Amino acid sequence: MNVTSYAQGNWITEGTETDLKSAVTGEPVASLVEADLDYKAMCEYARSVGGPKLREMTIHQRAFKIKFLAKYLIERKEEFYKLSTHTGATRQDSWIDIEGGIGTMFTLSSKSRQELSDLPFHVEGGVQRLSRGGTFVGQHICVPKRGVGIHINAFNFPVWGMLEKLAPCIIAGVPCIVKPSPVGAYLAHAVFEKMIESELLPEGAIQFIAADKPGDLLDHLNSQDSVSFTGSAATGKKLKSHPNIVANNIPFNLEADSLNCSILGPDVSPDMDEFHLFIKEVANEMTVKTGQKCTAIRRTIVHNDLVEDVIEALKKRLEKTTVGDPADEKTNMGPMASPLQNERFSARLTELEDHSKTVFSGTNGGNGDAFTHARLLLCHKPLESDSPHTLEAFGPMTTLMPYKNMDEAITIANKSDGSLVGSLFTNDDDIAREITLGCAPYHGRFMVINRHSAKESTGHGAPMPHMVHGGPGHAGGGEELGGARSVLHNMQRVALQGSPTTIMNIVNQHIKGAETKESEIHPFKKYFEEVEIGEALTTHRRTVTEADIVNFGGISGDHFYAHFDEIAAKDSLFEKRIAHGYFVLSAAAGLFVHPAPGPVLLNYGLEDLRFIAPVAPGDTIRAKLIAKKKTTRQQRSTDKYPYGMIWWDVEVTNQDDLLVAEYTILTLVKRNKHLSIDET
Repeated sequence: MNVTSYAQGNWITEGTETDLKSAVTGEPVASLVEADLDYKAMCEYARSVGGPKLREMTIHQRAFKIKFLAKYLIERKEEFYKLSTHTGATRQDSWIDIEGGIGTMFTLSSKSRQELSDLPFHVEGGVQRLSRGGTFVGQHICVPKRGVGIHINAFNFPVWGMLEKLAPCIIAGVPCIVKPSPVGAYLAHAVFEKMIESELLPEGAIQFIAADKPGDLLDHLNSQDSVSFTGSAATGKKLKSHPNIVANNIPFNLEADSLNCSILGPDVSPDMDEFHLFIKEVANEMTVKTGQKCTAIRRTIVHNDLVEDVIEALKKRLEKTTVGDPADEKTNMGPMASPLQNERFSARLTELEDHSKTVFSGTNGGNGDAFTHARLLLCHKPLESDSPHTLEAFGPMTTLMPYKNMDEAITIANKSDGSLVGSLFTNDDDIAREITLGCAPYHGRFMVINRHSAKESTGHGAPMPHMVHGGPGHAGGGEELGGARSVLHNMQRVALQGSPTTIMNIVNQHIKGAETKESEIHPFKKYFEEVEIGEALTTHRRTVTEADIVNFGGISGDHFYAHFDEIAAKDSLFEKRIAHGYFVLSAAAGLFVHPAPGPVLLNYGLEDLRFIAPVAPGDTIRAKLIAKKKTTRQQRSTDKYPYGMIWWDVEVTNQDDLLVAEYTILTLVKRNKHLSIDET
């Protein structure tokens, strides 16, 4: 197969060819066809063709594209597994890369549809009142940038690394250009090829660079563009300091390999579950992907008294590791990604051995130049030596580091000056709190494991799409993933200021204080498409009686003194008996709900409820129902009707027009028509 570039809507099939070899056999798997690409034209094509097409869609529509694309890829996963073997990955290693990457697409699509606006942009947070009278307000929105996202990916996860960046970029409405590492590029290319084949993404949304280095690509970027890099800290810093990146303040997200750590708590003894969980996790992180993970445990921090126990336990577990052809089901660890990576790993080990002692060296079960074996090092004085905290051997190894007390454990963990992830194994929550808060400023993620969470834990080295991935200092100072947050990383946050009505008309979402229009018919008699943002229903009035309070107390069982004890109520904040807040809520529903069958299917939630002022017997209340925002829902086979979701602001006032309660209700409302997959 040929690994070719996809630029300006075409596959570029001619160029200088270089063999891409199998890490297992050393034989060619594919040819990298490196063409003389016009990077300036590629960037302009993305901005002028892909960008406008993506921005025509809402965030939810773009998220559906990613969902359908993920479904298309997962149905073809076995093709990818077959190729992945040549990268040195076992089936389990490949699962992390392939299905982990595709699963990330599913998750980010779902989170975006749950948490972000069904608009071309996202309305973020609530309205900020900027003036005393409320006629001047502020609202944050996040809009798609008018540029292109450049994604430069590392060799160790050809699929996951590409998809976890691509998915949020597309959902944000920004086209992207993918540049994988040549090592394993045939796997990234195979997945990318299927994405183009699916025809799910609009023209110009994605492009692919088949090359060793990015050439002059960074010279052609502007302030609306962004760069996301995963790889070594040295290469990342070099790219981040590119003159054009600096001159134009181009956003550059750096996620670098880091010297992550795992701590065995001082409360743990060899007979405890946490000890065995710790040993299992450290050994797994050494051997999964042959230790070629940016999140692998490079520093294993244990109490002085347990050093020998940990060494013996790790030896026993690592001795069971079978090194060999990853296609063999009996193999636990395959080769490094390439002979060059193996050479670099060996060279760095030699440097580390000047400051540490090798206490275990496994057996090499492979025949090729890329094969290696697990190493366990011991640094007796981790507080005095800098090398184990600054030099990373990117492969199947870890360095044991003893500590005397928790303060030392925290100091050792933080000595690497920033990592992607740290973990702690303890069954003492007081220890967990002290060590976690002591380490938190230096780690992008911190996992605390005990016998209660271990069964469902995804592990130290698994960044989940729901949570942020990145870390300070040596880890690059960047941030990826984090659910819907990952989408917002690709957008521009804008602070809008103006009158409530003007802001409402800009963001297509009701703003408190904005002008409303009374609906000529009850809004609950309208289909989803017929409801307009800002239209309202002001109800008739209802006078609250003492009988209402007594009856509601009898039904609910709520006999709080402020509702029933006249004498005690005089000494309360209200100085008199008042109605139950939840009675007011129920009475308001009785005022605005339309009793007859209609498009409204059900009320499925209530948000931001506040009781502003008391309601006493004799007070008269009324409600105002206002259409706040709408979201179209994709019809599933199990849905009886096609429907959308409408958020309604409710304002309950008394006879003096004083606000007594406010909240938002969520309803499911029938649509007039079913939106097809093409429309979503």
